[in-house]
Amino acid sequence: MLSIQLFRTNKEAILAGLRKKNFKDLQLVDEIIALDEERRKVQAESDALAALINTASKNVGMLMAKGDKEAAETQKSTVSTYKEQSKTFLQSIATIDNDLHEKLLRLPNLPHDSVPVGRTPEDNEVVRQVFETPDLSAQKQPHWELAARYELIDFELGNKITGSGFPVYTGRGARLQRALINYFIEYNIAAGYKEYYPPYMVNEASAYGTGQLPDKEGQMYHATEDNFYLIPTAEVPVTNIYRDEIVKSLPIKMTAYSPCFRREAGSYGKDVRGLNRVHQFDKVEIVQLVHPDKSYEALEEMVAHVEKLLQSLQLQYRILRLCGGDMSFASALTYDFEVYSAAQERWLEVSSVSNFESFQTNRMKIRFKDENGKAQLAHSLNGSSLALPRIMACLLENHQTPNGIKIPDALQPYFGSEWIQ
Repeated sequence: MLSIQLFRTNKEAILAGLRKKNFKDLQLVDEIIALDEERRKVQAESDALAALINTASKNVGMLMAKGDKEAAETQKSTVSTYKEQSKTFLQSIATIDNDLHEKLLRLPNLPHDSVPVGRTPEDNEVVRQVFETPDLSAQKQPHWELAARYELIDFELGNKITGSGFPVYTGRGARLQRALINYFIEYNIAAGYKEYYPPYMVNEASAYGTGQLPDKEGQMYHATEDNFYLIPTAEVPVTNIYRDEIVKSLPIKMTAYSPCFRREAGSYGKDVRGLNRVHQFDKVEIVQLVHPDKSYEALEEMVAHVEKLLQSLQLQYRILRLCGGDMSFASALTYDFEVYSAAQERWLEVSSVSNFESFQTNRMKIRFKDENGKAQLAHSLNGSSLALPRIMACLLENHQTPNGIKIPDALQPYFGSEWIQ
């Protein structure tokens, strides 16, 4: 959530940032500024009235001490009148605060200066590309055919049990999935991240805290009776661990595995075939809470961390800096990792690494004490390390050979075999 202080001093910068993010409801900025001005006016009147109450209350005591009961009773009546007026002011302030908060929640985070201008994925900037097309035979197969051939994933069984977009991993496919999760978690722990095993459902406050609400409610599965949301990523419960807390030291580095649930309404066609886009998938997440002066240094560290992980899987990849119109609601700067799917001959996103600056921590009130003992907002970051479905797809496709599917060296100790044959 944007700080109200920004609206008092940087209106044009806010408007420029919102335009860069392709945000349409720009009138909200003027509405927020007007509400803030009204609140400060009412607050000043309330403070002035509080001073009168304080003075009149002191006068009551002085008059009683002098024995002037009649004058004291008059002052008491005055105090009562002032207090009734004060209640009206406090109710007005509460109403304005609620309206102001609701409008602030609707605004996305402002993009960092380095974010490219643009509205679509085609406008994203390629930062780095490590790409050499795998030498596959003319008989190369997409992952859904390989999954059927080696009995790794049963998509039809998922349709039977639940519906489209809920694959069932079987046999060596299930073992490969588990191997990837274990490898990713151990890789993150070795880099100093503390492992958590969070709930897979969160309450409304948690979803608001990380910015899923009110922006992504249409993409989340909602258990309406309890008002819980199935998580779209472990970022949501993990970052909320420190909601409403003043942390003792920074940085805080956390990692977690979780299944993720996304409705992905409106998805169809070749982009959703096989594992390309599913409603339930596994992902390992990394989250950092850092000092504001260190957040972009931490972002580069997280990008390098994910890049080395992809290299260890011997996959062809590229790193994109997302343009304003393709970024998430809460992000100030996002790098996407895409892996080349050799059989489909297309790029598939497998990770996003983002700096949210103080946008999430302002919503969650995650703070630290600075050198002067004053509470300040921390910065939050998160990244996929990694999302499994498309990694699985590209592993199967890019490492297929006439003799079977070769398992990358780094993964073999977790999978227990060199080949799927």
